[in-house]
Amino acid sequence: MAASPSFFSYILIEWYHRHQRPLPWRETTDPYAIWLSEIILQQTRVRQGLPYYLKFMERFPTVQDLAHAPEDEVLRLWQGLGYYSRARNLHHTAKQVVSEFGGRFPDTYAKLLQLKGVGTYTAAAIASFAYREPVAVLDGNVYRVLARVFGRQENIAAPASKKIFEELANAHLPADQPHTYNQAIMEFGAIQCTPVAPDCLFCPLQQECFAFQHGLVNVLPIKEKAKSSRQRYFHYLVLQHEDKLYLRKRPANDIWQSLYDFYILETDELHPEPALLQNRAAEALGLPGLEFRSTGKVYKHILSHQKIAAQFYLFSLPSRLREETEDTIGIKLYTIEEIEALPKPILIHSFLDEHFF
Repeated sequence: MAASPSFFSYILIEWYHRHQRPLPWRETTDPYAIWLSEIILQQTRVRQGLPYYLKFMERFPTVQDLAHAPEDEVLRLWQGLGYYSRARNLHHTAKQVVSEFGGRFPDTYAKLLQLKGVGTYTAAAIASFAYREPVAVLDGNVYRVLARVFGRQENIAAPASKKIFEELANAHLPADQPHTYNQAIMEFGAIQCTPVAPDCLFCPLQQECFAFQHGLVNVLPIKEKAKSSRQRYFHYLVLQHEDKLYLRKRPANDIWQSLYDFYILETDELHPEPALLQNRAAEALGLPGLEFRSTGKVYKHILSHQKIAAQFYLFSLPSRLREETEDTIGIKLYTIEEIEALPKPILIHSFLDEHFF
């Protein structure tokens, strides 16, 4: 038998009062702090995201502070969290709040959706947590709890399913405490009704849970298979002149947009013929006869739909490259101190940390 709206929300809220984790963004109604936490925690676990939240709040205590910061500083502080488009959207949204809304976050769900990078989930979170607007959140944890408890077998990755789950989530939302209910159902999914090995034995909704009663806990929610990953092979040319290294700012049409790395040659295999790398380097850099000797370590990095395997090749240049070459391929010389302050992919940071920092 399915749980009634009042029973379901009552049990969740009672559970939440006993088991909630003490997190700083739960102790405030400041929409800026709530928004910042939600953006950081997208695609990120609380344990990993909490230190970043604290760093951002210390460095940018107000939306105005964030809006006026250089992009490189924002990206540098974000380094290691991945999904860097979130950081760029974060920065853009802060500027939008300052320029279009007088430095005050919109105070309704509908108006919050006007902000760049703020979708239906984030808007619902801010509206309910900061302004107590009765609108239900819908994230992966909520999908999972609803699907298991109420036996919903729609594919949660299908766009058509979103409306079904939104209606179900809102049907169980108590209008007098939407903020507590929303926190409760997300926390319940995060630490009780987990994706793998949920704690069904001590679950307060065990008797009402469709999935538990029908042996479908490991089946629900139903989600289509993730896209297959694309394998890529990077060959980084670490060009050093005196005490400086050549780096470039990555373009907008690929991963790691606006982060800094070395000049790169990408191939279809991890160990291409040295002549291939030599010819491409000679053509791009005007440096014929470079002898490609890898530092010996293959650095690996996994993104959502890409797997990166990278090798690094160290070259000491007796003189700078031609200015025309530098401009054409977009590389510049930086000191080690300057490089430390630049935002970089974690793969690049790891290499530098081992060889230069």
